[in-house]
Amino acid sequence: MPNKKSLIKSVEFFFDIVSPASYLAWTQLPKLEAETGAEIIYRPMFLPGVFDKAGSASPITVPAKSKWIFEDFKRFAKRYDVPFNMNEKFPQSSVYAMRGLNNYKNDPDFEKLGNGFYQAMWVNSEDINSPDVVGRIVEEAGIDAKEYISAMNDPANKQALINVTQQAVERGVFGAPTFFVGDEMHFGQDRLDFVAETLNKM
Repeated sequence: MPNKKSLIKSVEFFFDIVSPASYLAWTQLPKLEAETGAEIIYRPMFLPGVFDKAGSASPITVPAKSKWIFEDFKRFAKRYDVPFNMNEKFPQSSVYAMRGLNNYKNDPDFEKLGNGFYQAMWVNSEDINSPDVVGRIVEEAGIDAKEYISAMNDPANKQALINVTQQAVERGVFGAPTFFVGDEMHFGQDRLDFVAETLNKM
């Protein structure tokens, strides 16, 4: 008899808070779950590490592409009916946010934590490395700030984020967001229709 767990449809979501495209995809995950019945498996990774290991680069390294892509993000935000503002402090490091999210990815408050970081980064234009901002986000998510900071600085958790980033690159990831349905990879928040199409065939 097949294992019941193996019959559950799922999609892996590799993301980084510092990626605006990942934010837009994040806002659409509840709809994706509702329409496909799939489980979202969250894979927090460190995007600069992906760029380095995969030999890739951020679109902002090409001025013309950077200007175009942020205008495109605004169009998608309007289509999705979600707030989106260019962070005045962009680019900024997300390493502390991603270590924390990786540590709490199986916690009941994980989605609240992710929502808090994305709201701070791509709606309120805040510095997600500020101790005050981080403290507020984690407390509002129902997580003790001192516990979070301790976990964020734990060598084992630092290595865990390095490991998931390396695993992402080994599977072909070169940017964020990236989705996997089984071994089938889809890159970019504008490929969510292909992700849904694949899931609905299962």
